Amino acid sequence: MHPVASAPRASFGRAPAQSRSRARAFMAAILVGASFATASLPVPAFAKGPASLADLTDQVTDAVVNISASTTVEARSSRAGPQLPPGTPFEDLFEEFFNRRGGGGGGGGKGGERGDNDGPRQQRKSNSLGSGFIIDASGIVVTNNHVIGDANDIQVILHDGTKLKAEIIGKDSKIDLAVLRVKPAADHPLKAVPFGNSENMRPGDWVIAIGNPFGLGGSVSAGIVSARGRNIESGPYDNYIQTDAAINKGNSGGPLFNMDGEVIGINTAILSPTGGSVGIGFAVPSDTAKPVIDQLRDFGEVRRGWLGVRIQNVDDATAEALNLKGGARGALVAGVDEKGPAKTAGIEVGDVILKFNGAPVKASGDLPRIVASTPVGQKVDVVVMRKGEEVTKPVTLGRLEDTDKPQLANLRQPEPESATRQALGLNLSGITDELRKRYSIKDTVKGVVVTRVDPNSTAADKRIQPGEVIVEVGQEAVNSPADVTKRVEALKKDGRKSVLLLVASATGDVRFVAIGLD
Repeated sequence: MHPVASAPRASFGRAPAQSRSRARAFMAAILVGASFATASLPVPAFAKGPASLADLTDQVTDAVVNISASTTVEARSSRAGPQLPPGTPFEDLFEEFFNRRGGGGGGGGKGGERGDNDGPRQQRKSNSLGSGFIIDASGIVVTNNHVIGDANDIQVILHDGTKLKAEIIGKDSKIDLAVLRVKPAADHPLKAVPFGNSENMRPGDWVIAIGNPFGLGGSVSAGIVSARGRNIESGPYDNYIQTDAAINKGNSGGPLFNMDGEVIGINTAILSPTGGSVGIGFAVPSDTAKPVIDQLRDFGEVRRGWLGVRIQNVDDATAEALNLKGGARGALVAGVDEKGPAKTAGIEVGDVILKFNGAPVKASGDLPRIVASTPVGQKVDVVVMRKGEEVTKPVTLGRLEDTDKPQLANLRQPEPESATRQALGLNLSGITDELRKRYSIKDTVKGVVVTRVDPNSTAADKRIQPGEVIVEVGQEAVNSPADVTKRVEALKKDGRKSVLLLVASATGDVRFVAIGLD
C-alpha cells in the first residue's frame, strides 16, 4: 500500500460577536447582490453529463472482450530450482523466485533435455492481457498489435467467461492494430458493435472506455474527448484522440465509445509517470483505423499509398523565404525519389504541398497520413506552391514498401568552380577532389561546399556544418561560390528578409534552411 500524506487540518473556532455580526452583514450583501443579479441577468444553461451510463453499457458490453496472449519460448539455466509436485501451495511463488535468481525457467517445473554445456532446458511461457472488441458477429475481433505481439497462443474471453481460441488475420505495427478471428459456437451467437465517425467528435464530447485494466475485465470508465490530432511520436501516422476517461494497463485494444454506442477510438497508450491513469489517454481514431482494418481483413496486410517525396515542416522563416502567402503551412519537398510517382508527375524539390486529393495539408505531419490512407493506384490531384504560384499536379500513387531505408533523389548539378568566398557567415568553396575526400562527400552530391561556419552567425544557429553542401539558394541551383553571393545579393535587392538554402549532407540527404538577410 502506498503511503498517503494527510492534508493539514484547518483550525475552526468561534468568532467574536462583533466579527460574527460583520460577517452576517457581509453575507447578506452578497446574497442580496446575487438575488439582484439573478433577477436581472439571464443565467447561462450549461449542458449536463448523462444521468447514467448503465443503459449504454448494457448495450455494448457483450461485444467487448478480454485478450489473453501467450508466447512460449525455450529457456536455459545453469542451475535448477527445486522440483515441486504439481499443485503444491506457493508453487508459482517458488518458480518466480528461482527464475529471478537465474534458476529454472517458467512453465510450472516442466523440464526438458539437458544440453552438453547448458543447464536444464525448459519451456517458459510469457503471458499478456489486453482488451478487444467484436466488429462482426461471424467472429472478427479487433485489438492492438502490441497486445498480441508474437504470441503463439491467443484466447478471446467473452463477457460471460467463454474462452475462444483465436487466429491472427493480420496486424499492422505502424497503427498498432491487429485483427483476429474466432469461431463462435452455434448456440452462442456473438454480439458486434459498429464504428462511428471520429471526425464528428469534438473536445468536450462524452465517451466511455470498456476493457480489462490490470486483469479486471468488464471495467467501465467515463470521460470526455480532451483533444484530437495528438502526435505522441509513436509512429509515422500519429493522430490520436486524447481522453480523460481512465485507461490503464490492460485497456489496450479496447473500444472508446460515443454516446450512441459506436466505436470512435481504439485505446492504445497512456501518458503516466506512475504507470497508472492520470487522465491522459490516447486512442486511435476510428477513421484512421477502419481503412487499415478493412485491408487486413481483405489482404492480411496493409497496402499504403506512396508519393515518393521526403518532406519537412514549414516554419515562419521558411514561409517568408518562399513568399508563401497565408503563412507557415503545408509540407516542403526536400527530396524526390527518382523512381517515385512524384517524379513522374513533375513535383520538384522546393515545392510546398498544400493539398492532396482535396484534403488540406496544414503541416508536414498531415501528408504521410493522408497519402498512406489513399488506395494504391488511385489518381489524385496534388496542389503545390511553386515560386509564389499554385500549381496542380495529377499523380498516380504507388505502393509504399515497408522499409526503413528511404529512397531519396540524387541531385545532379554541373561541375563547380573552385574559388573561395564568404556569404551568410559561411566560407564557401567549389567541391574539389581534395575537399570531397576530406569530408567524404559522395560523388553524386553537387553544389558548393561549406568549409567554415562563423560561430556567431545564424547559419551556426541553424546547425549548418563544415562539409555540408549548398545545392540551391532561393530555389535556384548553385555551382560555385560566386553563384551563391550573386543570388544572395539579388534577393536583398528584391527586399527579401531571408533566403532559403537547400543543404545536402555528405551522403546526399537534403534539408531546407532559412537564413535571415539582415
